[in-house]
Amino acid sequence: MRAVVKYGALTTLGSLVLSTLVVAPADGADVTRGGAALQNVTARGAAARSADPRNATAPEAHGVIRAVARAGGAGITFRACPKAEGLPAPITCGKVQVPLDYAEPDGRKISLTVSRVRASGKTGQRQGALVFNPGGPGASGMYFPLAAALPGWKRIARAYDLVGYAPRGVGRSAPLSCQNPADFAKVPTQSPVHPSESYKRERIAKAKAYAKGCARHAGAALPHYNSLNNARDLDVLRAALGERKLTFMGASYGTYFGALYAKLFPSHVRRMVFDSAVNPDPRQIWYGNNMDQSVAFERRWADFRTWVAKHDKTYHLGANAEAVRRSYEKVRAGITREPAGGKVGPGQLQAAMLGAGYYDDYWASRATALAEYLKGNPKPLISQAAPKPAAAADSENSNAVYTAVECNDAPWPTDWQVWDRDNTELARVAPFEAWDNAWMNLPCAFWHAPRQRPVDLRTRPGELPPTLILAAERDAATPYEGALELHRRLAGSSLVTERNAGTHGVAGGGNACVNTYVENYLLAGKAPARRTECAPHPEPKPAAPKSAKRFVDLQRKLNPDPRS
Repeated sequence: MRAVVKYGALTTLGSLVLSTLVVAPADGADVTRGGAALQNVTARGAAARSADPRNATAPEAHGVIRAVARAGGAGITFRACPKAEGLPAPITCGKVQVPLDYAEPDGRKISLTVSRVRASGKTGQRQGALVFNPGGPGASGMYFPLAAALPGWKRIARAYDLVGYAPRGVGRSAPLSCQNPADFAKVPTQSPVHPSESYKRERIAKAKAYAKGCARHAGAALPHYNSLNNARDLDVLRAALGERKLTFMGASYGTYFGALYAKLFPSHVRRMVFDSAVNPDPRQIWYGNNMDQSVAFERRWADFRTWVAKHDKTYHLGANAEAVRRSYEKVRAGITREPAGGKVGPGQLQAAMLGAGYYDDYWASRATALAEYLKGNPKPLISQAAPKPAAAADSENSNAVYTAVECNDAPWPTDWQVWDRDNTELARVAPFEAWDNAWMNLPCAFWHAPRQRPVDLRTRPGELPPTLILAAERDAATPYEGALELHRRLAGSSLVTERNAGTHGVAGGGNACVNTYVENYLLAGKAPARRTECAPHPEPKPAAPKSAKRFVDLQRKLNPDPRS
């Protein structure tokens, strides 16, 4: 089982710069109360009920009204962040309570952790709170306020409080677990492109055990980890922050439940940025999206190999993409015979190379690792691909939330023969990721909680203010078709496409054109034309082994599990 945040953009904020921040002590408390959020609560509650696409009189809709009223009155008490969060002053942390089950808002409550840095501009410049979610499911946005120190976010940070949070089940927000982290992190593992029947039986048994473990650990709470509840939690957070309307940026999976929020609470939307959009077509949630993702990763894997071949004078892995693939297969064969450092087998190699499919920032370091291994030096590969024991609990937690949300959200095939047929066919055209993707999701075939039916997510003209969708044309984690589909379904939305690029999560990155559109939208409410294009950001430059090592060391500090 791999710890991969499948629909999560973790380098969106230019995380290489974040390590320059110094932790400083903070004391005192700062209470944000949502008095403004209580104004006209009856009218807005009626809007929420009528907007609920599942049932206008559903108990959950009434539960949201009660939870919003409570949160608006209580606000959030912000204090110095606990050491476990690793966040320096002036960032502060607090908690907001939400119902576990919105159909029973007076029943069990869970607390979501929240982080914030105040807007740095003058009082007249402040526009409210900008809430961020990096995706997953299973990723935490608690680090988001660190973006205030990045040059590309300075203007936005002057106008907005930057607010991050850990969704239900994630981190210290009523954490979900399905397995002992030590068992989850056992290595080395295999990753056969065309698995044998015995290997398939082994993975079926593991998937059944994992699904059973989720049910055993979560108990009656298991069905309540889902995307609709993530959207409802977002409205409670809005109220607790004292915001009459929500300004939100969601990346990857964050675009999906952000769009659900827009459907459920259209009158509560101020501005929304959807960065690297999940395909919201109900027929695609989630089995179809994962199949399409594997096809897109095959294309992006070819992009990486083509780039490596272009720089054959640096890496000597082959002068064309096919020759680079053969070099990669030599590495696979070598660590199959003898795992590198006793920890890096084919499964760990595959997960590390998958990172290159997400972010081209990894291309130079990954190519260096392959080249050095073939020269007899496995250290760079071990450094990049070996799991970190200290991150085992977080990785297991992320995977548990990912699995619970996706399995709860939608029907999945329950007949193994369907999975076997579909993925055998898929592996013929997309061998790089097909079966590993299947194994990660296979617990959903044996799930112990009821499955929801995905919402047919559409808005009418005039129902929402202008919204902004960002997409890279060759994104593998959220293929471009998803952005087009969301654009069709959100009336009045604008789509900005970074052509000929594939990094997952484009806001705040290396494309000045994209960043200008984001700033103009968030700061002035100016949405671009319905369809707008930007040229690609520059390709990465090849790195010599020493500089690549420095890059990897820095990445490891900032993102302990680069596979996510």
